[in-house]
Amino acid sequence: MVEIFKESSLRIRYGETDQMGVVYHANYVNFFEIGRTEWLRGLGFSYKQMESIGVMLPVVGINIKYSKPVFYDEVITIRTSLVKLPSAKIEFKHEIVNEEGKVVVTGDSALVFVKSDTRRPIKCPDYLMDRILELS
Repeated sequence: MVEIFKESSLRIRYGETDQMGVVYHANYVNFFEIGRTEWLRGLGFSYKQMESIGVMLPVVGINIKYSKPVFYDEVITIRTSLVKLPSAKIEFKHEIVNEEGKVVVTGDSALVFVKSDTRRPIKCPDYLMDRILELS
């Protein structure tokens, strides 16, 4: 399968940093969420649309490796890719790249498709799987 890939950029805000002007480590979880949200939007869907038809995507796992700090007012690029066809679970690979083009943070996240009224896992919705297969 060909990797389905999306890039998103953002400028680091003051509130995302600690007293030393370095991005606080927990903010990378939010950056990964931005990447996943924009990845999904790039396929023509949104979390809001999915939730409106009864599908939720709770996070069941996050791994992060920090290599270099990112500082206040820097622009980062969030690279998000799907490298495996989803089942009831969808897994992403993430890279955070600084302004110099260096990968400074890597990680992965796993989410599970859940039917909102029962809160039970379901398989990847057909409309999403069809779009993934179309692009891969």
